Amino acid sequence: MSALLVLAALPEEGDALFPGQGTREGGPFAVRRVAASGHDVVIATCGLGKVHAALAAGMLAGRADMLLMTGTCGALGAEAGRAYWLAEAVQHDYGANEPGLFRRYRAGDWPLGEPGEAHFAAMADPGLGLPHARIASGDSFVACPAAAADLRASLGATLVDMEVGAVAQVAARLGLPWGAIKAVTDDANDASGGDFHANLSRAARIAAAEVERLIAML
Repeated sequence: MSALLVLAALPEEGDALFPGQGTREGGPFAVRRVAASGHDVVIATCGLGKVHAALAAGMLAGRADMLLMTGTCGALGAEAGRAYWLAEAVQHDYGANEPGLFRRYRAGDWPLGEPGEAHFAAMADPGLGLPHARIASGDSFVACPAAAADLRASLGATLVDMEVGAVAQVAARLGLPWGAIKAVTDDANDASGGDFHANLSRAARIAAAEVERLIAML
């Protein structure tokens, strides 16, 4: 039996995965343990942002064979309301501020000199048939069309969130495979606050259903 750690930023996202199943455990994070498709699945609600995500991944991944993430995200040109396999993740707020320019580097690398490729690559898609995307993660909720356009143009990202890039960095540091599936709630524009809340529960379940299908394939 393999051990899978699945992180979700929000309770709505974590509770949407195998709803009503498993046993809850105490600790600094809300954790639910489920047996599914021959796997020991630990579902942890980590909280918003890169620090929460990295802390939960680091504390809970000790016996995990794989790190996964479920939940929701904003669109930078991606299709609203659907789930995506996150083939690549980049931290859009890691880099170097230079006169008139913010140069982005792979998180953890020295932010000096000529920047190379900034993203972390996920494990191979096992054949889910979902569209692939690059997600840009950072400790800010993007609700500005100009900022969204910059992330798309400068990083080639089509989705944005606040956690996956940090989970990917932890997985790389620990030598663990990682994967993430998120569904779109909003278009990272001036309507995003309302759209996020209106679409959170539905998008969380869309993503969770695909993560359940992923776990069954592993």
